[in-house]
Amino acid sequence: MAINYDEIMSMTSENVEISYTDKDSILYGLGVGFGHDPMNTDELKYVYENSQIALPSMATNFQYHSPLLLKAKINFIMVVHGEQKLSITNPLPVSGEFISNAKVIGCYDKGSGKGAIIDIETTINLKKDNTEICKLVSTTFARGDGGFGGPESPKKELVKIEGNPDLVHEIKTKPDQALIFRLSGDYNPLHSDPSFAKAAGFEKPILHGMCTYGVACRSIIESICEKDVRRLKRFDCRFSSPVYPGETIITEMWKNGNIVHFQSKVKERDKIVIKNGESEVI
Repeated sequence: MAINYDEIMSMTSENVEISYTDKDSILYGLGVGFGHDPMNTDELKYVYENSQIALPSMATNFQYHSPLLLKAKINFIMVVHGEQKLSITNPLPVSGEFISNAKVIGCYDKGSGKGAIIDIETTINLKKDNTEICKLVSTTFARGDGGFGGPESPKKELVKIEGNPDLVHEIKTKPDQALIFRLSGDYNPLHSDPSFAKAAGFEKPILHGMCTYGVACRSIIESICEKDVRRLKRFDCRFSSPVYPGETIITEMWKNGNIVHFQSKVKERDKIVIKNGESEVI
């Protein structure tokens, strides 16, 4: 059944109460590969409750609690994550109670056989005093749902990267990375079921886009922010190709004042997997 434009644009999820504990933060840390070296104290603080901190990209977990698209009439086998934006107002706690408000802010028709683009904005506030923590915009590419008569997707300017990167950071994922990361909330069988992955056009289960996003965030924090998570204020990117668990993600960074442009690629296939990356660091 085709997308109903008016129906999908009216979708909201209001005042959803969300809570998580320090154990959930530890699980996310393990899911993006922290703790591979248990003697590395810089990594240990993400996966050990003593002086624990949270990686800013863990804020994307909030989106799993307001799954607006589950109500939409789209082909979920053909759905992939297109883009992710994160604006950080206040540091992400390692535990707490929150209020989530989400809404569809865009739905664009790329044409029959070319898919549809759906943008969802989620705002997160602390439950106790309504302090804003962050705002997220997630872009979904529904590859099997174009041709419903909606507006055309607006053209977006790609970041022009010139010259050699100022910094390069490399992180190797583990073969079981997707099986760990899915426990943070994204149970799409595309990341765990070989038969489902093949039906979706992949040779085997792929790594979650949000895991790749978290790995790239690690590289920015460790390289640009000098391991201080409080310095990252914005982290945006476009997903261009999947990562297979076990591959090595190389993130290249170009500094321009407080703005850092970045892209990520897999070392084994020399394939760009994140492009148009832009982060803001203070």
